[in-house]
Amino acid sequence: MPARLRPTAPIAADAILVGDPGRALMLAQELLQQPKMSNHARGLWGYTGLTEEGHELTIQATGMGGPSAAVVVADLAELGVRRAIRVGTCTSLGDLEPADLLIVTEAQPFRGSLVGTDPTKEPRNEERADGGLMTDLVEALPTARRGPVVSLDSLYRPERDLPPISAEAADMQTAGLFAGAAEHGVAVAALLIVFEKSDSGQLRDEELEEAAKRAGAAASTVLST
Repeated sequence: MPARLRPTAPIAADAILVGDPGRALMLAQELLQQPKMSNHARGLWGYTGLTEEGHELTIQATGMGGPSAAVVVADLAELGVRRAIRVGTCTSLGDLEPADLLIVTEAQPFRGSLVGTDPTKEPRNEERADGGLMTDLVEALPTARRGPVVSLDSLYRPERDLPPISAEAADMQTAGLFAGAAEHGVAVAALLIVFEKSDSGQLRDEELEEAAKRAGAAASTVLST
């Protein structure tokens, strides 16, 4: 039995991973036919059912941050998950605008810069997305941007500088998820919604929901093929 998840229904080999339990429920209602709750332990809601194409899919919340995502993907691997796509949010660090979608090519873990330690500290080696899943996402969403993200251990604040890095956006989870997935043999990719930009504000709740539905539909299509 996994250490954290307590499945109450079978877990599919393919999974969409989201941070927010509420988004897991929303996408389950949007993408699955008669979804069954497959986990509620620790508030990490998960649902399993069939897509319109008849493909079995699990939609699982991972909580906030890389450590939470890494331990959840470890449990999912133990339960038989072999492919996963993260559908999450990020903050633009360049010209991406709110509601844009970003297909992550690699994620750089970066710790300490936002909590008063050395701002010149370099990020660690990047964690890369699975090439096959990433290519399929590009085909499903040809207008989406592709690029790297930096995964922080604290919320990004524009008034605090990051060291020179090449990243389209910042989030708190993707690098940890990629590292955990690689350790446990799970092919993983990430599709991120730009939630905010310092000079453009944040998405409204209804805009974020629509963007999440679009991203979730693309991830489901990729995992159903």
